[in-house]
Amino acid sequence: MRKLAWVVPAMLLAAGQVIADDRVTLVTAARIHTMDVAKPVASAMAYDKDGRILAVGDVDALAKRYPQARRQDLGKATLVPGLIDAHAHVGGLGLAMITADLVGTRDKVEILQRLRTHAKTLKPGEWLIGGGWDQNDWPEKVFPSAADLDAAFPDRPVWLSRVDGHAGWANSAAMRAVRRSLAGAWQPDGGRIDRDAAGEPTGLFIDNAMLLLEQARPPMSETTIEHALRTAMRAAASQGLTGVHDAGVSLAELRRFQRLADRGQLPLRITAMADGDGEALESLCRNGLYRHASGRLQMRAVKLYADGALGSRGAAMLEDYSDDHGNRGLMVMSPAQLAAATAKAKRCGVQAATHAIGDRGNRETLDVYAKALGADAAGDHRWRIEHAQVLAPQDLPRLAGLHVIASMQPTHATSDMPWAQDRVGPERIVGAYAWRQLRDSGARLALGSDFPVERVDPRLGLASAVTRADADGLPVGGWYPNEKLTAYEALRGFTLDAAHAGFAEAEVGSLQAGKRADFLVLAEDPLAVPGEALRALRVLATYVDGEPVYEATGKASAAAP
Repeated sequence: MRKLAWVVPAMLLAAGQVIADDRVTLVTAARIHTMDVAKPVASAMAYDKDGRILAVGDVDALAKRYPQARRQDLGKATLVPGLIDAHAHVGGLGLAMITADLVGTRDKVEILQRLRTHAKTLKPGEWLIGGGWDQNDWPEKVFPSAADLDAAFPDRPVWLSRVDGHAGWANSAAMRAVRRSLAGAWQPDGGRIDRDAAGEPTGLFIDNAMLLLEQARPPMSETTIEHALRTAMRAAASQGLTGVHDAGVSLAELRRFQRLADRGQLPLRITAMADGDGEALESLCRNGLYRHASGRLQMRAVKLYADGALGSRGAAMLEDYSDDHGNRGLMVMSPAQLAAATAKAKRCGVQAATHAIGDRGNRETLDVYAKALGADAAGDHRWRIEHAQVLAPQDLPRLAGLHVIASMQPTHATSDMPWAQDRVGPERIVGAYAWRQLRDSGARLALGSDFPVERVDPRLGLASAVTRADADGLPVGGWYPNEKLTAYEALRGFTLDAAHAGFAEAEVGSLQAGKRADFLVLAEDPLAVPGEALRALRVLATYVDGEPVYEATGKASAAAP
């Protein structure tokens, strides 16, 4: 009977008749940017008690259609579809929020000050964990060593991840906890232990070498991990995010998200990617693509790694680094391993999403995709390259040709611009952070932040995409300004195109009848303010399924964890 009761109003709506139903909410605002090309701007939106949009249009027309609707007038505010971060790490953000925060530190002295403060909260012998350091921000701009930590922490193990998550810094106590000897000249596959002239480890571990320390440190309790996830999701919702593509989720972490979803404690939509060719991918192959009944959690993609990161010189390059001759970076997965995992994803109907930053990493990924997809390359597979950061000129048009989505993070460009050209030189930089070239070639851009590598705030991504400048407006006119996006293109990258990248455009990404009422209430119009003002947009509220999961007044929502 309940289904039939809703069929009748739907028929009347189709016939253009008046519907009087107090189960409807009618939201009005100065403007609503729908991201629907058929009706890009509106002033009112109606949705039902389940958070499903019924209609979007003119205030007077919808008021007549729904005379008994609960009215919510947002005055001069602007509504946009809920923002979706197409590449981030929810668990990583949560961990960063409960461990030592080293983001923005300007030298090792400041790092030690923060570590000593955090250590006061720990039990004797407990590992001191932190992250966010970046040697490029220090005066000497060179990697640190265990010796920098040992005087302050001779006995307490210290393990600090670099801001990009592709390098880690350990003290001697932490290295002593590693389960195998670090002596000798050996190196792990897909990683590098930095060694001094005598062959001794310096305390710096790159990419897969980090696993040696990660496996040595005691695991966190389930209670602590769940607290971290909830803390991270609250932070994301407060910045206007209604969805996150979580890039690299283990089967255990998926189960944690499932438990939160079962309890109605997911304040946003999580599109999880299996963490490589492991248990989570096996589960997808065995049991099929996963979707929670709430619609707030799904896993249908696998995150693979071609190479490392540019900041730690682990990105795989076709030629030597311009500032480190003899070094061409690392393939985290060998081409053969990457090909095998990609072929497996294809067999299982799983979307492939591969981290590729260097020009070699991107080329190897495109070659593997082309072989695995074959004649299906023209189909609706929506395979992705995560970051697509440095591309050789001849590889730029290949993404569109293979129907591969470029999942890119605008703030990476504005964070990396002080040193990126030093890494790759003036010729290769032309194919780096090439949003405009990729978009104009026909590739679809799904935008994100890669938090906690960058800040969780998507407004910073919008501003970086439009200005190619930092918070001080530098460089004037933008860094390689020919790669700028328009405000509309940037907003689309965080809404409809991000939704498309997650196979969710029928549900979210734009404000249209039949979709979910996921929207953001802003004090300013993001399509009317200057580009530099985008980073200062005021988030008044974030709604998921028609319910507020964040309100600027600070009033807690029942939907929030």
